[in-house]
Amino acid sequence: MIKSMKRYFLSLNFLIILFGGMTGFLQAQSSVTIYSIKGPSGVGMIRLFEQPPQVPGIAIKVEALAQADLMAARFIAGDAKVGILPANAAAKLAASGKPLQVAAVLGTGMLSLLTSDPGVQRIEDLKGKQVEVAGQGATPDYVFRRILRFKGLNPDKDLRLSYALAYPEIAQSLIAGRISTALLPEPFATMARSGKASLRLVSDIQAEWVKAGGKGNYPMTVLVVDANLAASRPELIKAILEAVKTSIAWVIAHPGEAGDLVEKHQLGLRAPVVKAAIPRSNYVFIPAREARPALESLFTAFLEFSPVSIGGALPGNNFYLEQ
Repeated sequence: MIKSMKRYFLSLNFLIILFGGMTGFLQAQSSVTIYSIKGPSGVGMIRLFEQPPQVPGIAIKVEALAQADLMAARFIAGDAKVGILPANAAAKLAASGKPLQVAAVLGTGMLSLLTSDPGVQRIEDLKGKQVEVAGQGATPDYVFRRILRFKGLNPDKDLRLSYALAYPEIAQSLIAGRISTALLPEPFATMARSGKASLRLVSDIQAEWVKAGGKGNYPMTVLVVDANLAASRPELIKAILEAVKTSIAWVIAHPGEAGDLVEKHQLGLRAPVVKAAIPRSNYVFIPAREARPALESLFTAFLEFSPVSIGGALPGNNFYLEQ
C-alpha cells in the first residue's frame, strides 16, 4: 500500500511538472514579437507595422530596435524569436550555440562607390587614395576587400580604408566635400547623390562582386527564427514568412506610401529619401534553401578576412530553415 502511494505521488508530481512545463510553453507562445531594425534594413517590413500577421490564439506585434547589436543581444538573451540580422551576425550567433535558423534573405547588395575625384574613373584608380567605407568588419567592408584584391590592390597597403564615419555622416561629408570617395549603401547613396550632382558612380559593386568570384548578389539582411519555435509552431512561422514576403512586394510596388509609413513609424528616415531609394535598394524575399549558395559565397569572404566574424566555419545544414 505504501509503495503504491509512493508510486502514485511520484506519478502525480511528474504530471504536475509535465503539464506545468507545457502550460509555461503555451503561455510563452501566446504572443510573438517580430523584431525589425530602424533604418534601411527595416523598410521592407514596414507594412507589418500596420498589418501584422494573423494567427489564431497568438498575438503578434512588430517592434523596431535601434541597431543590429541590440537585436543580437535580444537573441542571446532568448527574448527574441523572430527578427532580422546581418547575415554574418546570424552565422556567428548560431556558431555560438544559439538555436537560430535563417528563414529568408530580405535584402541583397545595394552598395555604391561614389566619388567627386576626377582622378578616379575605375576601381584600379583608387591606389594611393582614401575611401570612406560604411561598416568596418561588416558585409560592405569584406565585399569591397574581395573586389580590391581581385583588381590587384592590397586593401591594407595600396590605399587607405577609413571607417571613421556613420552612414548619414558619410553622405553629408560627400555633399560638403569633406571627403571625395566613399562606399555606402542605400538610402544614403541616394541622399548623397541628391545633395551633390557631381558625385559619380565609379563602378557597379554588385557586378564587380560576381566578377571577383561571388555567387549572385550578396545577401545583406536575413530573417532569423528560433529553431525550437520553428519546429514546434511551423504554421506560425509560415504565416510570418508570408506576411514579410507580402510586405516586401508591397514596398517595392508602392515606394511613396512605404516612405510615408517609414516616417510615421519613426524608422529614422525621411519619406522622400525612402521613396527615391527603394528602386535601388534590392529588397527581396529569397527562402533560405534558395539563398544558401549566395550566403555561403558571402561567408567565404568573411572567412578570408576574419573567420571569427562568422564563428570560424561555414554554417551547417541546420542553419537553413526548411519551409
